[in-house]
Amino acid sequence: MEYVQERVTTLHDFDGAVPSAPTNRAAVVVPMTEREHAGLAAERVLSTLESVDPERVVVPLRASADRVGAVAEWLAGFELPLELLWCDGPRLAELLAESGLDGTRGKGRDVWLALGVAAESDFVVVHDADATTYDTRHVPKLLFPLANGHAFSKGYYARVENDRLYGRLFRLFYRPLVEALARESDAPIIEYLGAFRYALAGEVATTGALARRMRVQRDWGLEVGTLGEAFRLVGADGAAQVDLGIHEHDHRSVSGPSGLSDMADRVGAALLRAVEENGGDPAYSTLEARYRAAVERLVDGYELDAAFNGLEYDREGELRQADAYADAIARPGEDTRLPPWRAAAVTPAEVAEAAAADLVEMTAHAVDTERDVR
Repeated sequence: MEYVQERVTTLHDFDGAVPSAPTNRAAVVVPMTEREHAGLAAERVLSTLESVDPERVVVPLRASADRVGAVAEWLAGFELPLELLWCDGPRLAELLAESGLDGTRGKGRDVWLALGVAAESDFVVVHDADATTYDTRHVPKLLFPLANGHAFSKGYYARVENDRLYGRLFRLFYRPLVEALARESDAPIIEYLGAFRYALAGEVATTGALARRMRVQRDWGLEVGTLGEAFRLVGADGAAQVDLGIHEHDHRSVSGPSGLSDMADRVGAALLRAVEENGGDPAYSTLEARYRAAVERLVDGYELDAAFNGLEYDREGELRQADAYADAIARPGEDTRLPPWRAAAVTPAEVAEAAAADLVEMTAHAVDTERDVR
């Protein structure tokens, strides 16, 4: 057990902490895809939220037209003040295009759409739907710093499953890249980014006011981009991180679409953009070499830590993963972030109205089709 404080306030769970927090003033955003529909992890998350009793639950859903009706019916079975925001309907797409907000569709875009609606609440909690270890303490834990003077909090946890270390993109890409940046710069943003014990966690909370001021990455850079925005808007002193214990959830392959290598491109771009925007000046000509040196040092530590705990560890496999991630170390390309809601060319009410109309039309069409088949 340790009680080390980082550059951001770090709250530890020493013995099953259950802090008092204003869950009744919080909106919980749970981004979901049709793949997660009716899965055991998503079922656990939503049924657990029934006991948490938040003010509202907003589910931004990425689903095809032929599946959205089934997902909506399943979600309606939970005793929650749940608002389903279908992110792939034609009216919503047209509204965003007319407002100049169309473009790449991904998890970040879905969360941004939901934040507009959710930020009407005093507090907003965002977390994924794939955690098989989710419990009733997660939301109050994330909210506790906000009820005590902070504007932003992030969860951290151990990723140890099946007798091995996971969290590969964080351990083998994010962490050594931040260490490499720190070797040539003392910009406060770098110390801040290095303070987060699991920077790629999807579990965060903000005040509603802060949520309305944040620019949001459209895709897999969401988590890191959010850290950068929190630093820009409230600084390290306005942020906290909270111990959520041990997490188990879905794993991704290294290669292929939506694999870790693909994610590394977006994570790297978001991280380096955050550094550039907040006083850092990365020396790109030598950054990859410094990254590889940091990987070697960290892999030595991971290997020894695994042996100490009797875990399996594939050193050569981890180094090969780092080789794949190294290609993501480059100057950020075009900035495609979505604007803060308070400056957007569309309102949350317009988004909610368009998404609701799309959902009504699609579910009615599904009923008509079923009747025709009969």
